[in-house]
Amino acid sequence: MLSAPIQLSEVRRLFSTPARVRDSLFLRQEVAQRMAEKLDLIRIDAKRVVDAGCGEGADLLRLSERFPQAQQVLGIDASWQALHRSEIASVSAGSVLRGLFSRFLPDQSKHARDAKLAVTCGDFAKLPLAANMVDVLWSNLALHWHPQPDQVLQEWFRVLARNGIVIFSSFGPDTLLELRQAFAQIDDDSHTLPFVDMHDFGDMLVAAGFATPVMDVERITLRYQDVQRLLADVRALGGNPLSNRRRGLLGKSAFAYLKTELEKKRGEDGRIPLTIEVVFGHAFKPVPTKLASGESIIQFDAMKK
Repeated sequence: MLSAPIQLSEVRRLFSTPARVRDSLFLRQEVAQRMAEKLDLIRIDAKRVVDAGCGEGADLLRLSERFPQAQQVLGIDASWQALHRSEIASVSAGSVLRGLFSRFLPDQSKHARDAKLAVTCGDFAKLPLAANMVDVLWSNLALHWHPQPDQVLQEWFRVLARNGIVIFSSFGPDTLLELRQAFAQIDDDSHTLPFVDMHDFGDMLVAAGFATPVMDVERITLRYQDVQRLLADVRALGGNPLSNRRRGLLGKSAFAYLKTELEKKRGEDGRIPLTIEVVFGHAFKPVPTKLASGESIIQFDAMKK
């Protein structure tokens, strides 16, 4: 199911310069903290944890502390530039996956074998991992950058172990609402992504095979003294990778009109609001009750004397 005509090559280009998106780190950290609070309410032991779309790996240390018993906490991102700037990128991309399987491959180097934290470059919609091997899959503000999130969730289901959990955050439809309203007064072009609704994500999780998904939404309102700072932060969130996006910059008159429309939204505090809607979701991969042939699985527990 196509959520938006997103060009993945353009997404990779937009995130190929980590400094370009660094000013949005404050928001990613805030959302990560809220995700962590939700995860803390769930009891689960994890040997392998994956951060899908990890960027520069800011959440990996948090996950390592949350799961001290984990054998591996692996960050995966399509931007090798972001990974290169990560403090965790002490192992080359080629040896990271070998480190992941080091306990089964004794001929690997001690450095890779002892590395609990690791990063590797890859597509979070085509994870370079075997099926049923991940206990916790975490993804913070990354899923909305893919044109087919339903296929991404199916891939995450594939790599999760039984009773494993996926927990993610994504921007919701009201994100950048004020900016979208202002642009609507200028033209009909697509200036922002049409973010996926919470209920649609829930349906995708069920369709992928997850059990009892839990979805909720929270709104964060950013407030700005001037339009330029607002637009700079919007650009730092990633940009516009839509194939039907406007080509070229706005003309001077159109940009002046955009500023006027945003100025009209100043509140009683004298600042311009910008809505960020964040969708949170988590779900477990259930233990199968049927074989591929359709036969039911019946489990017997040993009787205790």
